[in-house]
Amino acid sequence: MSKFGEDLVTSLGQAVELTKGKKVPGMRVTVVDVPDVRAIRRSLHMSQQRFSVSFRIPLATLKNWEQGRRYPDAPAAAYLLAIQHRPKEVMEAVAERAA
Repeated sequence: MSKFGEDLVTSLGQAVELTKGKKVPGMRVTVVDVPDVRAIRRSLHMSQQRFSVSFRIPLATLKNWEQGRRYPDAPAAAYLLAIQHRPKEVMEAVAERAA
């Protein structure tokens, strides 16, 4: 078997171990806490359309996040946390950038 084939088999074995919740020596796992996008939007009393425009998040992306088809990556999750804790300031910063 080629080196690539061996590496692939090893990686698949590690993936199986990770899905079982086992630690894999030498492997680092990063967990991103995903904020509840719908709860953030609703707490601001905004429609999906208004939230999307106000914070410059594509509407399709917002819908995918809310419906669980996709999840925000680490930078997007941080942005959502900033929106959750300081919505007015983030909105102002985004509006200034667009002007």
